[in-house]
Amino acid sequence: MPVLAATSAVAAGLDSGPVQQQPLNFAAIAIFVGFVLLTLGITYWAARTTHSARDFYAAGGGITPLQNALAIAGDFMSAASFLGISGLVFSSGFDGLIYSIGFLVGWPIVLFLIAERLRNLGRYTFADVASFRLAPGPIRSLSAVGTLVVVAFYLIAQMVGAGQLIQLLFGLDYLHAVVIVGVLMIVYVAFGGMKATTWVQLIKACLLLVGATLLALSVLWHYGFSPNAMFADAIAVHPKGAAIMAPGGFVKDQVSTVSLGLALMFGTAGLPHILMRFFTVRDAKAARKSVFYATGFIAYFYLLTFVIGFGAITYLMPNANFFKLGADGHYDKIKDLIGGANMPAIHLSNAVGGSLFLGFISAVAFATILAVVAGLTLSGASAISHDLYASVIARGRTTEGREVRISKIAAVVIGFVAIYLGYVFQKQNVAFMVGLAFAVAASCNFPVLLMSIMWRGTTTVGAFVGGVVGLVSAVGMVVLSKAVWVTTFGHPAAIFPYDNPALFSMPLAFLCIWVFSKLDTSRRGDAERAAFDAQFVRSETGIGASVMGAH
Repeated sequence: MPVLAATSAVAAGLDSGPVQQQPLNFAAIAIFVGFVLLTLGITYWAARTTHSARDFYAAGGGITPLQNALAIAGDFMSAASFLGISGLVFSSGFDGLIYSIGFLVGWPIVLFLIAERLRNLGRYTFADVASFRLAPGPIRSLSAVGTLVVVAFYLIAQMVGAGQLIQLLFGLDYLHAVVIVGVLMIVYVAFGGMKATTWVQLIKACLLLVGATLLALSVLWHYGFSPNAMFADAIAVHPKGAAIMAPGGFVKDQVSTVSLGLALMFGTAGLPHILMRFFTVRDAKAARKSVFYATGFIAYFYLLTFVIGFGAITYLMPNANFFKLGADGHYDKIKDLIGGANMPAIHLSNAVGGSLFLGFISAVAFATILAVVAGLTLSGASAISHDLYASVIARGRTTEGREVRISKIAAVVIGFVAIYLGYVFQKQNVAFMVGLAFAVAASCNFPVLLMSIMWRGTTTVGAFVGGVVGLVSAVGMVVLSKAVWVTTFGHPAAIFPYDNPALFSMPLAFLCIWVFSKLDTSRRGDAERAAFDAQFVRSETGIGASVMGAH
């Protein structure tokens, strides 16, 4: 599987080809309806307690570290990770962990470089931090565009994944499934804001951790809690045999491997819907605790997906009932799995727990998509209302009430756009969109954010030019790669030889920030460099930072 196609599996959770519709699963529908009713009740409560912009964007700063950690984990542990990574382990064995490791390694970067400084310097979005001592107009515009690009492509992948998951498991029409997801995410964000989104994430994270734990324990119980016995069975039934226990067969090109790793690691530290979560806690200490706890939850979850993937090999591959049989009664143990190569976890739940457990896992998988798209929508709406409207267009001459109304309108618009794009791209390969989301986050958002808070010499000119170069080069290289130029556009050969551009676009962004900041000899540039000391003191100590409801 190509790098970006694999990225699609992880981020979208599903293949984008035809889906074999299954009979209605009433257990899954009942559990899902229960989850929706619970979260709508939370949204109603959140709407009644949301009175200010800080309440809407940051839940009033009143989320505890443990609650925020679960919400961060909920934002990050998408159904894509649950279905996609276990699907990669099912097809490739040990190599399927490349995504788990890549995603997980990004969190120490967030913990040690980003979390506390972000909370000390900002209020609602990471653009607050990037523009702390730099010109707000160009920096906020750049940050908002980078946020919207990441959100758009991530949202499309999630919407397509949700539509196909529900089409497969609940028996609903694809368009109806996409509309349901879109309408619910609009309701969560437009009415409940960050409070509702946080609690949806929190509940979903608990459900996903419980479901994945039960699934993994069911597999290990069967083997007397002996991983060696499970691995031996997996080697015996997998078409690749003992090769599934050796690394290096999934991404053979070393340059692509390094580039993919950089995108996963540093893209994580540039995802806007993750960075927003650090403003929902009381102070920088709570932000640090949030990341520390969240890293533990996420690491535990990825260990479970490894067990689930190998368990799926041992349970499913010998059983023809889970595969589409050819005319001769035979089947390919990887390619012919009903629903596609990303459905092993779903089928495994049926194999170990029957239709009721299948219903629970299916509903949890759909709930995870709802939670992720709500977080993405809120970050996109905040970029439009807070970064573009309030700070650039109105230049601060607006009221909190008007800003929140703009954000709610933006959430509605983003929701309808997501529904439309999810429908339009139903039959398309969305791999390049997912790769683009991580590449843009690593090449535009992360360099601008990091250099603005860590290097005295950064100026508006350098940050703006570097961010634009990172954004344009990441988009351009993905478009010119095989995944888009050949597969999507039909050209005979790719102009850019690698599927993931992060190895090239991210250093280019850092280089341009350094070069153009050095070349900036203007008075504004000198003043921005002089303002670094005050920023540094606040970022390290929190002196002057908002605490709870104070600004």
